[in-house]
Amino acid sequence: MTPRKNPLVISYNLSLDIGNTRVKAGLFIGREFNRKIEFDIIEGRESFYAWVEGIAISNVICSSVNKEIDLRSVLAFNYVSWMDLDKDTLLHFKNSYTSPETLGKDRLAAIAGAKALFPDKNVLVFDAGTCLTADFMDHTGNYLGGSISPGLKMRFKALHTFTARLPLLDPQLEFELIGTDTRTSILTGAIMGMKLEIEGFINEYRQIYPELVVILTGGDHIFFDKNLKNDIFVAPNLVLQGLNEILYHNHAF
Repeated sequence: MTPRKNPLVISYNLSLDIGNTRVKAGLFIGREFNRKIEFDIIEGRESFYAWVEGIAISNVICSSVNKEIDLRSVLAFNYVSWMDLDKDTLLHFKNSYTSPETLGKDRLAAIAGAKALFPDKNVLVFDAGTCLTADFMDHTGNYLGGSISPGLKMRFKALHTFTARLPLLDPQLEFELIGTDTRTSILTGAIMGMKLEIEGFINEYRQIYPELVVILTGGDHIFFDKNLKNDIFVAPNLVLQGLNEILYHNHAF
């Protein structure tokens, strides 16, 4: 009688990027990205449980900006290895930021992902999320810092909140350069303004570092990835990939 073979069980790493209200989760087989899900931290947990049901997860790395949530109990996980990203976590690059305790964990993770993708390059990472952040790492693996400015939705909200009559709009992929009414003027002002800001930073950095790789990530990257004049590398999962790289740097698998 032929022995019955047991099915191969694939072990996954799980990266969690937890914001104030939403969570991005990514599954990795080794260093290879497998799939991801984004959900509301309160209302979307059931869909997340269904998403990971039956999956053999061995290692978790978590980046969270929400200090009031006990992540393990809220997410009901008891995995083999759980790691929280903080200012004392070992990194595979040099962090020269002068106030590392104030540096956003998502910025750290994005640079970690950039280091993995382009280990010997000068890299400028733009994360178009709640804020627009720019982060620079030189070809030696030295992270120097960057910039923070309002993100796209924050710009629309600010125009509405701090004026008496301007409406609150949502960004759109299609818009005209010349706004012909209040609505279209807001659209081009906010979106084109942010696009030109990104291009301006790229041009300034390239004056100092001619050999520069530019990476664009974040939820609002779709409004800019096809409209920027400069050559850019779009990496929607950069933060999740960076978290997985940090996990590898801290554990021997």
